[in-house]
Amino acid sequence: MKFWRQGDPFIWLTGGALALCLAMIAGLVGIITYYGAGAFWPQDLTLLSLKDGPPIMGKLVDRQPIPSAPGHYRVQLKVGNRDVYGQDFRWVDEYAIVGRETPAAAVVFERVEWGDMHGFIAALYEEDRLLAKGEGSWDTLQGLMAQVGELAERIHALERGEIRVLNHALEELRRQTRRWQREQNDAQLAASEVRRQALWDEYEVLSQRLDELRAQQQHWQVEVALAGGERRRVAVAAIVRAYRPNFMGTGAKVQTYLSKGWEFVAGEPRESNTEGGIFPAIFGTVMMVMLMSLAAVPFGVLAALYLREYARQGFVVRLVRVAVNNLAGVPSIVFGMFGLGFFVYGIGGSIDQLFYADTLPAPTYGTGGILWASLTLALLTVPVVIVATEEGLAAVPREIREGALALGSTQFQMIWRVVLPSALPGILTGVILATARGAGEVAPLMITGVVKLAPDLPLDAFAPFFHLERKFMHLGFHIYDVGFQSPNVEAARPMVYTTALLLLAIVLLLNLTAIVVRNKLRRKYATAAF
Repeated sequence: MKFWRQGDPFIWLTGGALALCLAMIAGLVGIITYYGAGAFWPQDLTLLSLKDGPPIMGKLVDRQPIPSAPGHYRVQLKVGNRDVYGQDFRWVDEYAIVGRETPAAAVVFERVEWGDMHGFIAALYEEDRLLAKGEGSWDTLQGLMAQVGELAERIHALERGEIRVLNHALEELRRQTRRWQREQNDAQLAASEVRRQALWDEYEVLSQRLDELRAQQQHWQVEVALAGGERRRVAVAAIVRAYRPNFMGTGAKVQTYLSKGWEFVAGEPRESNTEGGIFPAIFGTVMMVMLMSLAAVPFGVLAALYLREYARQGFVVRLVRVAVNNLAGVPSIVFGMFGLGFFVYGIGGSIDQLFYADTLPAPTYGTGGILWASLTLALLTVPVVIVATEEGLAAVPREIREGALALGSTQFQMIWRVVLPSALPGILTGVILATARGAGEVAPLMITGVVKLAPDLPLDAFAPFFHLERKFMHLGFHIYDVGFQSPNVEAARPMVYTTALLLLAIVLLLNLTAIVVRNKLRRKYATAAF
């Protein structure tokens, strides 16, 4: 009985529960880190010779026992060449394998479309003229890829530069023309027609130059010999990266790993988001979190200040607190529906009627966008900020308030110079929790502005520079889309892990920043309550 009265079993119970939670969290993060961080490593290509059928080549992915044959195993290969085989992966029974080798000349071609191609370089052509064959083909291919890369940079600069400016000018002119048509301003309409024709003439010149650059890219082709003997020609312009993993040393593999990792962080997606980079999703996530915080934190802190410092405590205030606590438990999709009806259709539709009538019926603010998504998540996170701020204010000792008032401070001066600085650590705790929850929410975003692929970022060089009406990409939705909506889920699995790892890193970075600031403030404004 003494053992139970001292509470030792409960100490062990609570300690064991904490250890179990930490183990589960560490296991989850470890799995995501293992599969996410290893997705970019250049894995060797294995060539398998089979008893029956042509040889196959690919990356060894998995090894499992055969359910119908105890004691026997099968291996899974990522064979690539989706346009040839119609699939990325293939299972092979080990008893059907008569030989394994890792040929040094095997090449992985990362392509813009159809995923990776695995094979051997047979020849290089400039249209129908043979450029290289055999041993010298690899070095020649590297030179051609450098030339194609230069052409790609020129094409990208032309599309994102002069052509983009022209498109923006044409769109602005179209809006002005609609206004002048409504006002029946014939003189301005005639001038706008002349301006429009001049812009189109300039656009035709740039378009012709763009077509010439693209035609130059298609001059060079590489003939690839597949493991089964079939040969396919691939345009060098369609190859993103080519490397020979079986021939590479550790240093070369690390360099390729870093190159692919940088492309993932700074590049744009391709192949239905299953390959390439996720920079638009990173940018959209960070910008949305910033907008959400700018909206949620001031309103939450002000509401908590009024409830704790100014409002007369009574039935109404208690009722408001109950409502705030209940709002914190409302499912996020409910906030999404409210945001769609109130922000998008209500406020956004009214803004279009008042300021963007020339663009109707095409909506500007009356459709989903990063502004409405951020405000919806701000509503979702405001209750957390209010509750945490009230607790922080309540933790400030009454004697500090009375001392400030006794020295002649007004109530506002006392709150602003004494209470708020002392309560900042608790307030930042609420901000941390709100930011972490908002950054990972997906359901409200799906109906208030997030999309699978956003052609333009919410930030560009055209006034007003921050285009809060635009749709955006989000890391959480990207994980959902790639993991559950992709036509090739098995091939997209590495992208799911890497995106989840990056989302965890961003949330961790935001939280660590807030924690560091909170701890500094806690040391600066240390009181007996802390």
